[in-house]
Amino acid sequence: MERNLFRKNEGFEGGEGKISLTGRQGAFGNEGREEMTGDVITEREVRQAGEVLKEYKSAKGLLDERVLQNEKWFRLRHWQGQRSPAQREMKHSAWLFNSIVNKHADFMDAVPECTVLPREEGDRREAERLTSVLPVILERNSFLNVYSEGAYRKLKTGTAVYSVLWDPARDMGLGEIDIRTVDILNLFWEPGIRNIQDSRNVFYCDLCDNDLLIEEYPFLEGKLGGSGREILTYTYDSNVDTSKKSAVVDWYYKKKVNGVTVLHYCKFVDSFVLYASENDPLYRDKGWYDHGKYPFVFDPLFKEEGTPVGFGFIDIMKDAQEEIDILGNEILRNARLGSRKRYFTRVEGAVNEEEFADFNRDFVHVAGSSIGEESIREIGFSPLSPVYVTVLNNKIDELKETSGNRDFSQGGTAGGVTSGTAITALQEAGNKLSRDMISATYNAFSEICTLSIELIRQFYTLPRSMRITGEKGDYLYQLYDNSVLRGTLTEGGFGLPSVLHQPVFDVKVKAHRQNTFSRAAQNADALNFYSLGFFDPEKADQSLACMELIDIENKEKIKTIIMNNQLKARGVNK
Repeated sequence: MERNLFRKNEGFEGGEGKISLTGRQGAFGNEGREEMTGDVITEREVRQAGEVLKEYKSAKGLLDERVLQNEKWFRLRHWQGQRSPAQREMKHSAWLFNSIVNKHADFMDAVPECTVLPREEGDRREAERLTSVLPVILERNSFLNVYSEGAYRKLKTGTAVYSVLWDPARDMGLGEIDIRTVDILNLFWEPGIRNIQDSRNVFYCDLCDNDLLIEEYPFLEGKLGGSGREILTYTYDSNVDTSKKSAVVDWYYKKKVNGVTVLHYCKFVDSFVLYASENDPLYRDKGWYDHGKYPFVFDPLFKEEGTPVGFGFIDIMKDAQEEIDILGNEILRNARLGSRKRYFTRVEGAVNEEEFADFNRDFVHVAGSSIGEESIREIGFSPLSPVYVTVLNNKIDELKETSGNRDFSQGGTAGGVTSGTAITALQEAGNKLSRDMISATYNAFSEICTLSIELIRQFYTLPRSMRITGEKGDYLYQLYDNSVLRGTLTEGGFGLPSVLHQPVFDVKVKAHRQNTFSRAAQNADALNFYSLGFFDPEKADQSLACMELIDIENKEKIKTIIMNNQLKARGVNK
């Protein structure tokens, strides 16, 4: 994931993203290996890290297997791996898939946006600037797609993992924050911990073509053995050859330096070091990232004890889906048998079987002068009892109830409910499960924004242009850097030394985009306020008093409009 490139503005080596295949060879490139002396991370440490990685991978085996199986269930391929030919040919319904995509639609109806809040009055201006800058950074990372992919992974596997990294190669070498989802199959951590930040090591593995690795690191010529098979992959429709690929490992670890915990980073393949921050004088003491955290954010759905991950909806729905498939196949098989007549015929019978089975023939030839029951006889058929259809429908209802994917959640009605207001109220009540799981994602989004602010504080040393969207939809252009975030020295007073003040912020998250029913309700509220005279300057005091007692969206904006109308009216009267 980490790029092995230099930032142009301050000689920064490293960054984030996929393996970089262009630019400087890096600290352990061709000549770099000879220039650097006194390395802390050598082949011995990398081999030890490789052993730790094997332990982490072994401990994570059950989770990886569950993730792979859940992907098959989501793609409706769960019967293909069965041993029995009848099971392999089993037809499958998409009730589970329907539940997942409906939950995903709930996520997309509530895309988050952030507001940065200062902890001190003097930092208010910088908080407002960050509130404008962060959406620009998210847009440059196509965060809507990142959010969508993370929502699918959270629903399917039970955990979405995001990485918040620094990519020095972007913006023509100026560098930019890189936010993306992480495949949990390729991420490894210490077993038994609940918070990823408590892990002693974190490993991220990715596949890279050997020839491209050798092009960037010539000293690897003839030393790569093709370790790509060590990484688990999903079952694709096309064959993916990993024999000519190697697993490149990003190794993050924490250690104490002068009593302070710092984060270090090492990239290696097999036992060869490609880059190590401890071997770089620029980062040996201060660590890779100034914030000292692993650049990964976990967003579990249903949290499990003793692990940072959780389980998802597929884990709780697949048993019901399996029963639905089995019952549905048997009922359909019985229906097909009942719709087609079958016959017993004697081996030496007088009826021409081919002509008898051809419904397009008007005449069927027989041998002899008569046709008796001994020649051909219809096979009896007993249709299934309706109770089996009832059992199937009960299983479907069980899956709906288990997943919270009821009819009202999808816009359907039942029980004679026809009022639009009643349907909306039932939908809001039925969406409490969706609101709960989305609120947990907002916590992860808040952490993503916090890490982004810390990366801005560390790397935005040169000003860059930001296109800010104004309240009226127009665009404003402003330059932004980290000069304020890096802190200012203030006089201590009374002979005390100067103190470095660095702004600290909190991130508040709310839904940026809402569903049609919520927008319709807000529009109805605005019309009601107008009809009740809330915007009448003569009733401004009563309207403001009422606004203090209600809880609605854009409350402060409505209060501002009412007060402005009142002030304008007073100015006219004067």
